[in-house]
Amino acid sequence: MQSLTPSSSGINLKSLIRTKIRSNRVNPIQPVITCVYRFDAANAAVNTGTANTNSAGHAGGSRADWQSSCAILASKVVSQQQNAEKSGGAGNITAVNGHKAAIDLDLVPIDNQPKPLTITDLSPAPMHGAQLRVAYQGVPGAYSEAAAGKAYPKCEAIPCDQFEVAFQAVELWIADRAVLPVENSLGGSIHRNYDLLLRHRLHIVGEVQLPVHHCLLALPGVRKEYLNRVISHPQALAQCELTLTKLGLNVTREAVDDTAGAAEYIASHNLRDTAAIASARAADLYGLQILAEGIQDDSSNVTRFVMLAREPIIPRTDRPFKTSIVFAHDKGTSVLFKVLSAFAFRNISLTKIESRPHRNRPIRLVDDANVGTAKHFEYMFYVDFEASMADVRAQNALAEVQEFTSFLRVLGSYPMDMTPWCPSRED
Repeated sequence: MQSLTPSSSGINLKSLIRTKIRSNRVNPIQPVITCVYRFDAANAAVNTGTANTNSAGHAGGSRADWQSSCAILASKVVSQQQNAEKSGGAGNITAVNGHKAAIDLDLVPIDNQPKPLTITDLSPAPMHGAQLRVAYQGVPGAYSEAAAGKAYPKCEAIPCDQFEVAFQAVELWIADRAVLPVENSLGGSIHRNYDLLLRHRLHIVGEVQLPVHHCLLALPGVRKEYLNRVISHPQALAQCELTLTKLGLNVTREAVDDTAGAAEYIASHNLRDTAAIASARAADLYGLQILAEGIQDDSSNVTRFVMLAREPIIPRTDRPFKTSIVFAHDKGTSVLFKVLSAFAFRNISLTKIESRPHRNRPIRLVDDANVGTAKHFEYMFYVDFEASMADVRAQNALAEVQEFTSFLRVLGSYPMDMTPWCPSRED
């Protein structure tokens, strides 16, 4: 439709629009309509003057006719478009009132576009364990895997060949948590892992106490009398030393990286003269038979694991919490009594104290004019106490400890494992 300018010429716009639509209509389902209305300021001024001199309502009437004609035209376009959609066709409306129709635009589907990140995408994983990736040292069937499943029942366990790799997996965002054994009721502390806690900047966010049921595993058909060697983790060998002697096994004991790895090694190499100390689940996973069950020297055999994360959790006071710290002092162990008194004065119970050599300064020399030079070992002290960092007593105690020490770091304040006690089964 050509450009039209309302004037006082008395042209019937309605009849003109209807005529042009009928002449340009190609298909009753697919109309081709071009409707352009431009306002011409020069003509408008002339027409306005003419309207004022001739008739007061003639120009106004032409504009009203134009607006009503556009409304009628728009309603017809909509009705024809609806008919086209019902019949499966598509209207080819190039322009309405000077604007390109939306159905002619080459739009990109929004479903194919990347969605922006939200705060949910950046939030930590849920605390109940759903979809958490938990790194542990060992292979499937290890006790660390069982500890991860106890702490986060719906987690995805990620095996690592070394404890160091488990730490790095969390630091590099490959895993959300790491599970780390730190002490056993029979074998004592796992010193290597205490050193890793100090070396890395991860935070303790929980603990799990897991009863340990050791089994003697071998290939199907192998009898105990034919064994020449028993392999397992050093802690597992130490926890079963007396029982192995009682079984009359004159075997060589060899240490490997983990218990389940020992079972996997026997199965993969078809070793018929070697047994492994591992869990019953490891026997199921690697097709081994259980020669003896519950071979730990003490039925109350428990390993304590800590759960590590990149960020600490918010301490609370509505449930029992435990806090782990590490500290040192330039003047040696003489400060230890003052540190312990800071907790005793506030009636805070200590559950563990562990000393490790100070790697950066292992020996301290003290010169005395009377007795000569004395050599003292320097230590780092690891302490666990039963209080939350949200507790004012714990805050005041650490403020006092900081006055006596040259180095103090809070490894984590986390909920205590309060699950019911379940001792190991006896053979």
